[in-house]
Amino acid sequence: MAEPSAATQSPSISSSSSGAEPSAPGGSGSPGACPALGTKSCSSSCAVHDLIFWRDVKKTGFVFGTTLIMLLSLAAFSVISVVSYLILALLSVTISFRIYKSVIQAVQKSEEGHPFKAYLDVDITLSSEAFHNYMNAAMVHINRALKLIIRLFLVEDLVDSLKLAVFMWLMTYVGAVFNGITLLILAELLVFSVPIVYEKYKDPSKTPWNRQKKGRITTWKPEMQQLLKHHLIVIMSLLVL
Repeated sequence: MAEPSAATQSPSISSSSSGAEPSAPGGSGSPGACPALGTKSCSSSCAVHDLIFWRDVKKTGFVFGTTLIMLLSLAAFSVISVVSYLILALLSVTISFRIYKSVIQAVQKSEEGHPFKAYLDVDITLSSEAFHNYMNAAMVHINRALKLIIRLFLVEDLVDSLKLAVFMWLMTYVGAVFNGITLLILAELLVFSVPIVYEKYKDPSKTPWNRQKKGRITTWKPEMQQLLKHHLIVIMSLLVL
């Protein structure tokens, strides 16, 4: 008597199980979300994507400001001076805070202990497995770069080697005008400004200019003029450096 009831229930069970199939990761997500999810490389690429598109303003502002100050310092001072000043500034903050907490504890006669004890107890040792994983990932890129260098310099493909020669010849003129630090500063400004500007104005309904039927630019809005003027001033000031 139990068999017919089980048979009658099986279609509903199969239909519910077929209707509840999980969607593929990254196939349907919220609009604007990073499509590359599910693996470590994809998650890291999504983190970089969110960083340069200013998804978290505080995080991106901290990274952008810190790296820009570092590059500007390296443009004005030597690497040894910049590293020394950074270490001195960090030690000044930690030592001052340590002395301040010690005085407060002595006055209040409390036994809170070391102010950085929570950070001193953190286990930061790198396991051998994690070290081997990082080394294996690095070796993949190193081997790929070595194969590319050998292929280009031993002229496996004449066209690719000629492209490299022309590119290096053009870079000699770039090196005569800019130095490496200036190029890095310009690259950082472009990386942190161009993607967000493009994302803001890529929608035709939000573009700061009006286009005719032929697609020619006719009028520019004042905010776009101010944006281009600001970028031009920054680039010219860096060229003077």
